[in-house]
Amino acid sequence: MLRIYQNTYRRTAKKAVVYSTKVVCCNHSTLCKITMQPRRNGAGDQWEQHHNRNHEHFLLAGNQARGWTIPPHSRGYGMFVVRILKGALKLRYLVLGGAIGGGVSLSKKYEDWKEGLPDMKWLEDALPQGERWSQFSRNLIEVGSIVKNAIEIAKEDIKSKATVAALGIPADESRKKYEKLQSQVETLQTEIMNVQIKYQKELEKMEKENRELRQQYLILKTNKKTTAKRIKKSLIDMYSEVLDELSGYDTGYTMADHLPRVVVVGDQSSGKTSVLESIAKARIFPRGSGEMMTRAPVKVTLAEGPYHVAQFRDTDREYDLTKESDLADLRREVEFRMRASVRGGKTVSNEVIAMTVKGPGLQRMVLVDLPGIISTMTVDMASDTKDSIHQMTKHYMSNPNAIILCIQDGSVDAERSNVTDLVMQCDPLGRRTIFVLTKVDLAEELADPDRIRKILSGKLFPMKALGYYAVVTGRGRKDDSIDAIRQYEEDFFKNSKLFHRRGVIMPHQVTSRNLSLAVSDRFWKMVRETIEQQADAFKATRFNLETEWKNNFPRLRESGRDELFDKAKGEILDEVVTLSQISAKKWDDTLTIKLWEKLSNYVFENVYLPAAQSDSFNTMVDIKLRQWAEQALPAKSVEAGWEALQQEFISLMERAKKAHDHDGVFDQLKAAVVDEAIRRHSWEDKAIDMLRVIQLNTLEDRFVHDKTEWDQAVKFLENSVNTKLVQTEETLSQMFGPGPWTRFAQWKSLTQDQQKRRSVKGELDKILKNDLKHLPSLSYDELTTVRKNLQRDNVEVDTDYIRQTWFPVYRKHFLQQALQRAKDCRKAYYLYTQQGSECEVSCSDVVLFWRIQQVIKVTGNALRQQVINREARRLDKEIKAVLDEFSDDEERKAHLLTGKRVQLAEELIKVRQIQEKLEEFINSLNQEK
Repeated sequence: MLRIYQNTYRRTAKKAVVYSTKVVCCNHSTLCKITMQPRRNGAGDQWEQHHNRNHEHFLLAGNQARGWTIPPHSRGYGMFVVRILKGALKLRYLVLGGAIGGGVSLSKKYEDWKEGLPDMKWLEDALPQGERWSQFSRNLIEVGSIVKNAIEIAKEDIKSKATVAALGIPADESRKKYEKLQSQVETLQTEIMNVQIKYQKELEKMEKENRELRQQYLILKTNKKTTAKRIKKSLIDMYSEVLDELSGYDTGYTMADHLPRVVVVGDQSSGKTSVLESIAKARIFPRGSGEMMTRAPVKVTLAEGPYHVAQFRDTDREYDLTKESDLADLRREVEFRMRASVRGGKTVSNEVIAMTVKGPGLQRMVLVDLPGIISTMTVDMASDTKDSIHQMTKHYMSNPNAIILCIQDGSVDAERSNVTDLVMQCDPLGRRTIFVLTKVDLAEELADPDRIRKILSGKLFPMKALGYYAVVTGRGRKDDSIDAIRQYEEDFFKNSKLFHRRGVIMPHQVTSRNLSLAVSDRFWKMVRETIEQQADAFKATRFNLETEWKNNFPRLRESGRDELFDKAKGEILDEVVTLSQISAKKWDDTLTIKLWEKLSNYVFENVYLPAAQSDSFNTMVDIKLRQWAEQALPAKSVEAGWEALQQEFISLMERAKKAHDHDGVFDQLKAAVVDEAIRRHSWEDKAIDMLRVIQLNTLEDRFVHDKTEWDQAVKFLENSVNTKLVQTEETLSQMFGPGPWTRFAQWKSLTQDQQKRRSVKGELDKILKNDLKHLPSLSYDELTTVRKNLQRDNVEVDTDYIRQTWFPVYRKHFLQQALQRAKDCRKAYYLYTQQGSECEVSCSDVVLFWRIQQVIKVTGNALRQQVINREARRLDKEIKAVLDEFSDDEERKAHLLTGKRVQLAEELIKVRQIQEKLEEFINSLNQEK
């Protein structure tokens, strides 16, 4: 057997390839050098033969020297190995040829793709020349070299200091050298800080230039209008939409939201909001003097953009953060939304206020500002405020993927902190916590530098964190701009004594800018680590919900509340269209019934009965009817028309319920919409004036024109009197108790009051029997007589008791007489037309009810025309307005569209939306990588 030891190749002066291979024999240590020459001009396998001869020569020589003989089969085995090597060497040529061919093909594809790109030469005019960028690059490299040299010098000085201490040099000499080295270290630290500040200024300058260039690019691109491509959403906007969907999903269902976001927590007035504003580069939140301002969670999505603007999720208005007037409006809107979210006597709310802030140089991330932790409640707070804030804070921090931005006030004692204990409970290992010490300018004056060093090195608090940062977020002035605050912060850290005594803080641990970079970096790292897991969880949830839907509602479509509402809206509007198609006769019948229901009581109580006890019946009737037509009759008629319209519309809705394809899930919503629309609907005011004129003119006619109308009036009188008579009989039955047969059959007895009423009724019947045309009221003498007669029977009653019993008794007597007069007048029409008011048969009752009947006819006709021409369309508008209002009220829709079917469909649709947005975000995230 042979083993390849070394392969080489070289080129000769004539560029001919010569291969050499060193082979070690398995049986001896002889090294065989085999020269292999490629085929040329059909020369055959010369290199192979040469190799075989050389190998055999060395092999025989070595074996003979040892006194060995090589059997023929061993020689054949060696040749077999050589053939294998031959094939392997040929494979190298194939690989080399494939690589060359693939490279040529790839180069050709690249040229084709390059030719297909749009012409971008127009950018050369917009972008600056290369010299400007070269100069900036040289400056940046120079800054980097200065920083590197300063760090090396500092390391050497520190090593020298350690060497002095180790060698035991005398104290005086050592102290002098130590002071000298300390001075050098402080000088170097100052230089490092200045270099860092210079570096940051260069970066900010570059960002400003980049922003200007991007604005020019966008303007030129817009003016060019070579393509009409749709603007894609930014990555952070897509992620924010996913969080918005999840926030709505979590309120109604149990699916946990474990997507990352930066949760800003801290004690009240510790500077949470100021830190967030510094990161957002705008003072977007309202200010208060020691009072609680953050009353609800505020989700702020930071994104990079050419203009510094802010916008709420549910509005289209953009606030220009470079204008103080827009900033003031934004702060007022935030305060209004916070106070509006607090209901029911509460102090804080769980309702999330979502806004987006875009601007040049902003780090992309999602932050949630929470109400500050309090230790003591004031008298104007709800009793559960402290616990509510604790629960809210724990809820957001318990998300295993949330980044906790723990804000600690550096100007107060660390022992007074409440937030650190909560953070330690939710993240004991500090794997997702970033500690921020605010108000360091005040802490420098009040606290010991060693204590600040312990805080920022994580040795003072028992909690652990990924990083520790110190920031200055203002000078306590409400009117300071973000630029002024940042300049003050920069000057403070440049001149702070914390950097001149034993190097308390590393430069990367200070300034809001470094904090923003660190938080953004950690945020996106957490997003990339966890987003796939969340997508898989929603995919599994979707599968389970779809399976449950197929098992419970196999023949129905998964329709959510919005789709169901649209379907119900269409059915309601269809019924409104049907309302305008009701026949005129149907409207006339309905309006006639409704009008008489509204007017009958007034006709009997205020016109008919008072006129009957008058000596001049017709005169009294004329006076009463005119007063009625001028005052109450038109309004009552409109009320009757409104109720008739309502009745017909509801009857159409009820009729739709009986259809074979009726879906009961809409019933509650339809009823609420109809009730609200009818409640809002009111008849036109001018209709009353129009009806008044028509009714007065109709009542002026006192003569029945033909026999048909006379017969209709008689029938109308009889029906009306019979109806009133039935009602009166029911009243008397309740007053006097059941009759003998009823008492016998149902084993009932009379009460003491009913027995008294019966005794009184017996005396009153005697009066009416003696005087059939008795007036509606009793005289004093009659009352006295009745009372004395009852006393003889040991029945004690007063006059009021007698009058109460008299009214229904007399009404029954009067109605019976009126019914008899109506019967007598059936065939008295021609006698009436000849003799008029002097007719032997008194038919004034018939004439009165004929006049009432004519008023009802003309009023019903007028109302029908108003309904068809105007009121049905006005009701249609009211219904559409109510539907539009309901469509924007998610809470009301959730209350009216209920049931397992709706809830399951709603959850399934929501999960699908979240999954689709997650997949879209993941694809964009992978493309960005």
